[in-house]
Amino acid sequence: MTPIIEVKGLSKKYKIGEAQPYLTLRDTLAGLFTHPFQKIKEGLQKDEFWALKDINFTVEPGEVVGIIGRNGAGKSTLLKILSRITPPTSGEVILRGRVGSLLEVGTGFQQELTGRENIFLNGAILGMSQSEIKKKFNEIVDFAEIEKFINTPVKHYSSGMYMRLAFSIAAHLDPDILIVDEVLAVGDIEFQEKCIGKMDQIAKKEGKTVLFVSHNLDAIRKLCHRCIFVNQGELVFDGQVSEALDKYHNLHESIDLESEGGISKLGRRGSGTIKFTSISILNSQGKKSNFFNLNDKIRFKIKYSILNTVQGLNLIIYFYSTKAEKVVLSEIRQEINPDKIKKGSKGEFIIDVSLTNILPGEYNLQFWLGDRAALKQNHPIHYDYIDKLYRPIMIHDPENTDLGSGIILFPAKIIKNNKDK
Repeated sequence: MTPIIEVKGLSKKYKIGEAQPYLTLRDTLAGLFTHPFQKIKEGLQKDEFWALKDINFTVEPGEVVGIIGRNGAGKSTLLKILSRITPPTSGEVILRGRVGSLLEVGTGFQQELTGRENIFLNGAILGMSQSEIKKKFNEIVDFAEIEKFINTPVKHYSSGMYMRLAFSIAAHLDPDILIVDEVLAVGDIEFQEKCIGKMDQIAKKEGKTVLFVSHNLDAIRKLCHRCIFVNQGELVFDGQVSEALDKYHNLHESIDLESEGGISKLGRRGSGTIKFTSISILNSQGKKSNFFNLNDKIRFKIKYSILNTVQGLNLIIYFYSTKAEKVVLSEIRQEINPDKIKKGSKGEFIIDVSLTNILPGEYNLQFWLGDRAALKQNHPIHYDYIDKLYRPIMIHDPENTDLGSGIILFPAKIIKNNKDK
């Protein structure tokens, strides 16, 4: 079978440098005469950054391929080249079919045109006739759930409306290859599940090819037949999904929060009376990690320093779902001996948290130090608050159990089941 996508020796180089201010032609010419070697010097001083390095792979018709990697690994650059938005520095891409891509919210939309007009515009760009687009029009609008706003200019759309319409257009206008980046995070949980179901339908029932970039590893596991792991611009692995996720897991196990600049460079709020000095996140083997299985235990080692004597000290850790709302994970109330929270003293929390009742997914972590007792007077005292660590932690289900959507899993037991006679 002839591959529908062939990528050969693909590389992409960017030059890192600040944009030059606007100059008139006269300014430019004058500068060349007064400083003839300045431009040459500036060009030599620019740093070069290889976003992709010698990428090679093929994709067969009907395959659903996941692409994973840390932020900055080169995933989005790869998809932009495949979508013909960005040219490669070297190498070749062969696409045998019509491509529908959803890379950034609003890409390909004309702001002044209505939703209706943008549907026809995008269809025309894909080479479809007016009659072909009309046959698909109602499906696109119904799926996007924006019927009331279809005649409104898209510049008035929310980011969620943008995403729903953009995905619906890309998925329904008969692409042979559907390319989807991690823009589904803009939508609500129900619509994300709807999109994943549509991609599955496109592949299984219509035989289309799907390339899907996501940090949601459970979505990758459920949807994809194969997975490509990209790290620092290089293709690290291409093969079975489970093996790709294991390699991704091993990479994250080696990541140390302190090696990325430490918590001192994170966004912080609070009075600073007490400060976090170190946060370590460990798995059940005692290794630093941000990748966990369902039912695993997370150990937090949290060190702090007291700059001024205080009356009370509490720690709160939040899991904040990247798809939903904040969940209070663990809270310590009045656990600190007042004699140990005097100026100049230091302390450490060691907390074990079981991941028994939380559903798989990505969760940002937030840490709060303060005095909860002051809440009774409606004046909580905030000492130190870290809004978000460098990356979310990831919880996945190795059994791939269909647990549905949501955040919290409440175990239930059937006591009685009366059947009709």
